[in-house]
Amino acid sequence: MISPRPIFIDRRDAGRQLADAARRFATEQPVVLGLPRGGVPVAFEVADELDAPLDVILVRKIGAPGHPELGLGAVVDGADPQVVLTSAVVEMVAPSADYVRQEVERQLEEIARRRKLYLGDRPPVPVRDRTVVVVDDGIATGGTVRAALQGLASAGAGRRVLAAPVGPPDVVAELRGMADEMVCLVTPEPFVAVGLWYQDFTQTSDDEVIELLGRAAKRAQSRISRWGRPAENARSPDDRP
Repeated sequence: MISPRPIFIDRRDAGRQLADAARRFATEQPVVLGLPRGGVPVAFEVADELDAPLDVILVRKIGAPGHPELGLGAVVDGADPQVVLTSAVVEMVAPSADYVRQEVERQLEEIARRRKLYLGDRPPVPVRDRTVVVVDDGIATGGTVRAALQGLASAGAGRRVLAAPVGPPDVVAELRGMADEMVCLVTPEPFVAVGLWYQDFTQTSDDEVIELLGRAAKRAQSRISRWGRPAENARSPDDRP
């Protein structure tokens, strides 16, 4: 098999390319949500291009009793955290209601811990009735982004846009049916793995996530100072001087 040639220099380069392709959403005053950790550097560039608020969306799997690798569903964070259960797996495993409740509470605690780490006391950006752009550094099986999209639907997001630099053709085709719109720059065949399409796919650190989210928050605060608008209300390109 011929070894694939990288398409992206690093996540920031992938984010800039993805931002160019997603520019049309700027007029919808979207919210951009990055999937930590690797999706945040990509999402930072998209949010910068769209002049949109940047937040993270944390997804935690609910493991089956005795088989934590088997997912009963997931907990998706936000201003109104959502529990997304996979009915076929729940019916097969038949976990007790107490087990599911305890696992949900445990994952919510972990989500709260990680959100505190990444964002301090800054609250989640509201998504109800908003266009929400979910960004990751690439799609492999699609399990995490699938849960994120379902959670956002339950939370009342207006339009859900899934954006990623690269993903396998079959998974991308399936996910197109779950999002209102999808932006995926390349769908190579054979796909193999996300990291093969990057020259530098060094693991993103917590410190980098914290730094980028802090820069995005300062950018939003600067926008309030200049335009007198709430941080979550990004302006459209027509508003720019």
